[in-house]
Amino acid sequence: MKINKEGYIIIAVTGLACVATWFLAYFFIKALAAYLWILGALLVVFWLFVAAFFRQPRRVQIHDDELIFSPCDGRVVVTEVVTDGEYLQGEMLQVSIFMSVTNVHMNWLPVGGEVEYTKHHHGRFLVAWHPKSSTENERTTTVVRLKDGRKVLMRQIAGFVARRIVNYMKPGKRVDQNSVMGFIKFGSRVDLLLPKDSELFVEIGDPVIGSQTPIARLSRKQ
Repeated sequence: MKINKEGYIIIAVTGLACVATWFLAYFFIKALAAYLWILGALLVVFWLFVAAFFRQPRRVQIHDDELIFSPCDGRVVVTEVVTDGEYLQGEMLQVSIFMSVTNVHMNWLPVGGEVEYTKHHHGRFLVAWHPKSSTENERTTTVVRLKDGRKVLMRQIAGFVARRIVNYMKPGKRVDQNSVMGFIKFGSRVDLLLPKDSELFVEIGDPVIGSQTPIARLSRKQ
């Protein structure tokens, strides 16, 4: 288990803030002197929680051109057919996964191919499970074109707590299935828009593991 590079500065700043808080209590708030060990323990627990949020697990990189894998850890909150008006311009099967603050917040590519489109959208910070978060929240869209020409859209969505989306994708880049796509800082959601005729493997409420859990199978092209 490693720490993701996106967390280095936040973890360092949080650690310094915790140390400064303890020393301020020690020197200036004499009434708390008897409880400094409790304060210290709480600050250490808080710092460890922040550090754990940026953990980067070691996972086997699976390749299967017929399968679409989960782009993140979390729980399925939406499975429905929707009409995409941003890029794909048609009916797609949407699978949405909510990440709590306790989940690993790395994002992986559910398919391999060529990045055809990326765009960052400024927006609101509704709670990530809100139905309008897919279209109104701060978000980043990535579309990957598969070898057979079909396309899969991934949408990283900021939530009420999450305010920072990191996306490493650039149009024209060749990407491998289950390689790292980006990171969302502090609790959020990822939407997948798949070909409508894909065979769905998950239901609402199912827990999934990023880069490891198959979400759906692509239909065989006639």
